[in-house]
Amino acid sequence: MIARWQQTIFFVHWLGVGAWLAWQWPQSPARAVAGALVPLAMFVLVMTAEFALMHHANRRDPAPRARLAQVAAAWWAELRVALLVFGWRQPFRHQAVPDWLPPAPTGQRGVVLVHGFMCNRGLWLPWLPLLRERGHAHIAVNLEPPLGSIDDYAHIIEAAVQRVTAVTGMPPVLLCHSMGGLAVRAWLRAHPDALARVHRVLTLGTPHGGTWLGRFSMAVNGRQMSLAGEWVVALQRFKPQVPGGRFVCWFSNCDNIVFPASTATLAGADNRLVPGVAHVEMVLDGRVMQECLEEVGRG
Repeated sequence: MIARWQQTIFFVHWLGVGAWLAWQWPQSPARAVAGALVPLAMFVLVMTAEFALMHHANRRDPAPRARLAQVAAAWWAELRVALLVFGWRQPFRHQAVPDWLPPAPTGQRGVVLVHGFMCNRGLWLPWLPLLRERGHAHIAVNLEPPLGSIDDYAHIIEAAVQRVTAVTGMPPVLLCHSMGGLAVRAWLRAHPDALARVHRVLTLGTPHGGTWLGRFSMAVNGRQMSLAGEWVVALQRFKPQVPGGRFVCWFSNCDNIVFPASTATLAGADNRLVPGVAHVEMVLDGRVMQECLEEVGRG
């Protein structure tokens, strides 16, 4: 569903740009080009506002505050990554690399990949070949309905965990970005026996304590992620101790979606600061990818 929405936005955008250029170019090429660039300018403006709000909100956060140079570099990186992910991989390439469930066990633990808000499995495309090369069976889920309650995703995660476990004979690692980490914790709360069926939970930029931007969302799951909101506070009261593993939470002082920065940490978890990395960029950060793959390969 997310892919269809983003495909529609893509085609409507370029159709509108083409119509505008055809109409205005004979009269004023400069006005035609300026008007065609308005959507891109709005995108840049929104992204800039996010980073400005993030940097302001982090001034009293326990995490080390980012330098302005770090903020600027993260802003530039996020612009490029967001256009790639939301303008190409998710709408058009989300099925380009299939899940991998080998016919015979490889002796390696499996992985369930859980994306975040307004995303789909296309977010994880660079990860899937790396996991297969290392022999890790994996499923990258699609959380639907996209704007529904986070609690409603539990059955999707449950089905993926069961399938990966069936082909490996071992509890899987759950790798989660943003809202995906909350969806996994909601799944753990909904299925008490799940505590014995997961090896480790890795979260990247997950708003465990909510996020400042959540107050502006019109979606059910977006409002559930409001900073210190009723839903996340209730989820905080559920504190599972995962047998045979632990929570590892990566967070950043340049996360333009989840801020203040420490809201992406979890009490009792192995919380790891990734300085100067933006929200979607974190999924593709070399250090984060390497550390996650090491955690997946650990016994």
